[in-house]
Amino acid sequence: MKSMPWWKEAVIYQIYPRSFYDSNGDGEGDLQGITSRLEYVKSLGVDAIWLSPFYTSPNKDGGYDVANPRDVDPRFGDLSDAKALIKRAHDLNLRVIADIVPNHFSDQHEWFQSALQSQPGSAERNRFHFYDAKADGTPPNNWISLFGGPSWTQVADGQYYLHLFDSSQPDLNWENADVNADFEETLRFWLDLGVDGFRIDVAHGLVKEEIGKDHPDPTGLSNALRLDVDMDTALRNSLLESVPYFDRQGVHEIYRRWRKIFDSYGDREVMAVAEAWVHPPINATRYVRSDELHQVFNFDLLTAPFESAFLYDVISRSIELNATVNALPTWALSNHDSPRVASRIGDHQSRALALFVFALPGSAYIFAGQELGLPDGELENSDRQDPSFIRSNGEIKGRDGARVPLPWSGDVPPFGFSTGKPWLPMQQSWSAFTVEIEKSDPSSVLNLYTAALALRAQHLTGAGVIAWLESPSHGAMREGLLAFRRGSITVYMNLSGQDYAVEVEGQTIITSSGDFTASHIVRVVPACSTMWILN
Repeated sequence: MKSMPWWKEAVIYQIYPRSFYDSNGDGEGDLQGITSRLEYVKSLGVDAIWLSPFYTSPNKDGGYDVANPRDVDPRFGDLSDAKALIKRAHDLNLRVIADIVPNHFSDQHEWFQSALQSQPGSAERNRFHFYDAKADGTPPNNWISLFGGPSWTQVADGQYYLHLFDSSQPDLNWENADVNADFEETLRFWLDLGVDGFRIDVAHGLVKEEIGKDHPDPTGLSNALRLDVDMDTALRNSLLESVPYFDRQGVHEIYRRWRKIFDSYGDREVMAVAEAWVHPPINATRYVRSDELHQVFNFDLLTAPFESAFLYDVISRSIELNATVNALPTWALSNHDSPRVASRIGDHQSRALALFVFALPGSAYIFAGQELGLPDGELENSDRQDPSFIRSNGEIKGRDGARVPLPWSGDVPPFGFSTGKPWLPMQQSWSAFTVEIEKSDPSSVLNLYTAALALRAQHLTGAGVIAWLESPSHGAMREGLLAFRRGSITVYMNLSGQDYAVEVEGQTIITSSGDFTASHIVRVVPACSTMWILN
């Protein structure tokens, strides 16, 4: 009987290279630094690493402005360092997922520089979205960049080019054959170097429609599309129904072609996960149909409150929708684009939610530092580098808080991350969050994650569906209590401020609070905590 593909229920650890570990003292993390710390990553019990971009880039947007997708930026090393990292990861039985950025290039990419030197209507400009101004000289439409300000920039001859993000990130025209061929070459380049898959940035954004039309509420739409902007859920959903440049049908033809490339690598089980935040949620299942991609991110938990009814709805819906296309969900509580979960919902709550999520079917994504319970970095405005902060004149604080470098050891900044000045400052209070400190503390978040992932691998990977025991739709009389059984494990999460006694036979094997009860049948689930019971 064929075993389950490695990615079906993997635990994948996201590394933001600039912030992980600095091997040469320049204040920025690099590929050699990552390679030197892979034993630590392996010790967590994860199956794979996902590397945010390390390609040649002017770094206007944290590396997501790619000037050459088939080379390593000198700040991170060179191609030999990438090969060494991939080899060392494979030696440790860790898969490697590379980020790929197909929605846009950097304005320093040779194609865009050629486009600027070419005439309107030229083949060089056709690789991007160049349009003439309206009759009154204004941009072709009123779309707003997700980083603030207009999504159009005018060039010397009067034409405008489209950029859904920063003006240094011109959007690519995926109706152009050159664009398609170039990205297929990039996929094969990294697969031939040994990567095991790709995380596809802005996977839902490659195809644009109605470029000649204004949007009725461009500012509201731009805010609705940002994870770091609070907005009423109903208002957000109504705006997302009207987006003209995301989740167009044409993207699926692109991924069907890519899937053929992935499958051509035989039994390597190459996978790809789509960053596609779409509405309505059922649209996400289109990205994981059998002839397209393997996974699609579920972003709901990145913004979810610590409330039982909301979490029950999000989790149930994700499981049910993915089942319609014979896929499993993905779960993520933090990433490089959103506030860290410990800052967003609190320490005890984030421990409880992580333990609950690790028991669910599907793949779990962990953002480096999440396993330490790391909060967002506290930054002065003068320290911020995110283009969204700059373009919005400080109205949007941006994502820098989640990207502050990791604390490894010692009592003072930069806590072993670097021998130089880190690219973002690290506050003194992080002395309590170093890897060194947490390894020696049995009650630390690090030891909770390590124990939970080991138990997950032993008891839950491949354990099948969940059966809800306590939930808003299953007659739960106690507010804030969620529970399900999966395989041999019963999981209780108490989201309330009071302790609850529960009756279930079996052995308590882990709790997010570290509070075990002696009884084999009746036990207490403390407030804001999760418990796993082996039946």
